[in-house]
Amino acid sequence: MDERVMERAGETLRAGGLVAFPTETVYGLGGSALDAQAARRIYEAKGRPSDNPLIVHVADMEHLERIVREVPDAARRLAEAFWPGPLTMILNKNELVPYGTTGGLETVAVRMPSDGIALELIRRGGGYVAAPSANTSGRPSPTTAQHVFEDMDGRIPMILDGGPVSIGLESTIVDLTEEIPTILRPGYISLEMVQAVLGEARMDRGLISDDSGVRPKAPGMKYRHYAPRADLKIVEGPVDRVVSYINEQADRPGRVGIICTEETKGRYPKGDVKCIGTRKNELSIASHLFAVLREFDEDGVEAIYSESFRAPGLGEAIMNRLLKAAGHQKIDVTDRS
Repeated sequence: MDERVMERAGETLRAGGLVAFPTETVYGLGGSALDAQAARRIYEAKGRPSDNPLIVHVADMEHLERIVREVPDAARRLAEAFWPGPLTMILNKNELVPYGTTGGLETVAVRMPSDGIALELIRRGGGYVAAPSANTSGRPSPTTAQHVFEDMDGRIPMILDGGPVSIGLESTIVDLTEEIPTILRPGYISLEMVQAVLGEARMDRGLISDDSGVRPKAPGMKYRHYAPRADLKIVEGPVDRVVSYINEQADRPGRVGIICTEETKGRYPKGDVKCIGTRKNELSIASHLFAVLREFDEDGVEAIYSESFRAPGLGEAIMNRLLKAAGHQKIDVTDRS
């Protein structure tokens, strides 16, 4: 970290400006979380609907205690297990957090990232940094500083380049204001990991449906996200039938993009084939997903067909992002002869 750059970044945040910065999940677009005008600038830079809540990033537990009505025992246990790290908790806010940051809600989403640059920026920026992903609304989330530059050049004054992120999917969001802790957005921290700490927790099943009529309680619940410019469809079913169907589509006129894995990449003779990782290592798939979607934009494909990655654990998070990117367009070839 360059001392002069970090000091300038902190000054920018304290003055109400915006700074893009790396976290372990994706790059964030940061502004002062306690400044309603800074929140407004974030929404404007992203072209993001103002009822879509922002996540407040903190660097220590004391700062969490100052912005919520109370820190329940469940929150302390989760923080002890997963902070700093890719876990966001929803709690009841107090008067210090403006409604501009929470999308008008009485709750606030808070997390403590593990990236060293992020933590230093939060401390220098006043202790509370509201930060959604640093992409224009609807686009694939940025996993490199170059991705941020592509979307935010001319919109914000600073981008801190920390290299490629390590995870590549946004944080898991757990709502602790409900009777039973509920995951509103899956991520690297799985339901099973949360249950191991709390004993009881559940997944919001609305995550895998197009529930666009519900006001979002957490980022990413309502609006189409992560979408490439080309039409994306997810193909589900036995692997041989999935490969056969996608090959049929690639054989038709027009440039077709294909998302596959190391296990199947040799079975696609045509199309713009992009291997996203190996099914033996789900993190390899997660870390490449958004970058691959952006590459298809650069290649100018007309349609994209992706294999399905539905599986327990991180596979749930990967499919959540893919379904959002595809506008919930799925093709089931299970019964295809």
